[in-house]
Amino acid sequence: MTPEKFQMFENRLLKNYKHRIKQAKRQQISCWRLYDHDLPEFPICIELYEQYIYIAEYNRRHGLSDEEHDIWLVECKNIISTMTGISLENMYLRVRKRMSHREGQYEKEEAVIASKIITVKENSLSFLVNLTDYLDTGLFLDHRITRQLFSEQSKDKTVLNLFSYTSSFSVYAAKAGAKSVTSVDLSKTYLKWSEDNFALNDLKNASAYHFIHADVKQYLKTLPPHQFDLVIMDPPTFSNSKRMKDILDIQRDHVELINDVLKAMKPGATLFFSTNFSQFILDAENIQSKAIKDITKATTPFDFDGRLKRWCYKIEKAS
Repeated sequence: MTPEKFQMFENRLLKNYKHRIKQAKRQQISCWRLYDHDLPEFPICIELYEQYIYIAEYNRRHGLSDEEHDIWLVECKNIISTMTGISLENMYLRVRKRMSHREGQYEKEEAVIASKIITVKENSLSFLVNLTDYLDTGLFLDHRITRQLFSEQSKDKTVLNLFSYTSSFSVYAAKAGAKSVTSVDLSKTYLKWSEDNFALNDLKNASAYHFIHADVKQYLKTLPPHQFDLVIMDPPTFSNSKRMKDILDIQRDHVELINDVLKAMKPGATLFFSTNFSQFILDAENIQSKAIKDITKATTPFDFDGRLKRWCYKIEKAS
């Protein structure tokens, strides 16, 4: 890698940092994305979690030998540290491999010697973030605005969070005064993480907050009609987990999933539906709702502008 390439990386990083640090301070945000594969020679994602940095290296054919790659990585980390003022000791690196399903997200990395779990703040709420063990940290930064919109509609509502992950949406809803919050996920690991996030925010009400270990596709078939006021559903693009009875393909299955959710919703209720499948096409004609609004742009945070790889819709059930 030539010095000119590293200078290009430093220049891009500086441009991003100057712009985004101002936005973050203005909005009182302490967790945000600095860089995401802006330059082909630097296939990494850089996120700031308060005084820590999380670097995800995309698994690409870089054409470097192991020794050259080590030198490249050290230089990248030095540039990032100098730019942000965050020490190398507070920097954590993961390699993000291309995956055909979500199963690997549930499993710890074998190479992890010591876990690094921190507590961060978002809109005065606290969340546990794991910088070492899993494919993702536990807090999807691209849904920062979506969580706030969801929170604003949660007071006195019966809330359902499907594919709940670490239940950040559930925490937002509970803190906003939801009547009840049900979080459903296939992973016991993430449900325990969810419960820890609730405890961290002093949310303790076993009769109102429920954590359900279930395959969402099957779980939806068991729900009685007209039960929920507000739902968030953020499924994986694809999953063939052994714990599921069927394969999940979000392009193929989204109509069935959404219609099953709509049946479980009260008249006038709202569903927030999101997917990370970049080539996703919503089959609106076969969804049993006449009120479908694309809110992708409206829910795009400043640090993802122009580089967001997900879709988000607000779907209303007829009154």
